[in-house]
Amino acid sequence: MTDQNKKGLPEGASVDEAEGLGQIVLTLEDDSEVTCDIIATYPCTNGNSYIALLPVDAEGDEDSDFFLYRYTVDDEGEIVLGDIDSEEEFEEASEAFDELLDEMEYDEMFDDEEDGQ
Repeated sequence: MTDQNKKGLPEGASVDEAEGLGQIVLTLEDDSEVTCDIIATYPCTNGNSYIALLPVDAEGDEDSDFFLYRYTVDDEGEIVLGDIDSEEEFEEASEAFDELLDEMEYDEMFDDEEDGQ
C-alpha cells in the first residue's frame, strides 16, 4: 500500500453510511493487518471502479485517514484491490469520492427535511 492511496477523511463524512457494506482486511507493507470498513464503492469518469476504506479503529475520528483503491471483482465474486498508480488517477478518484460524499449529504439533508414535515 502506498501513501498515495491515503486521504484525510472529509469533514462531515462518517462511517454510518457504510453500514452493511462489509469489511476488508488490508495487509500493509510491514505485514501488519488493518481491518477496514467499506465506506463506498463507486465508478469514476476514467472508467475504473474505486473503493473507499476506513480503518475500524478510526470510526468517529474526523481526523482519520481513509484509503482509496482501484478495485475489480474476480470470477468468484471476491474484491481484488489495485494500487492507484499516478497522482492524476488519485486526484480523479478523490474528486469522484468527494462528489459521492456531497451527494450523500445532499440526499440526507432532504431526507431529514421530509422526516420533519
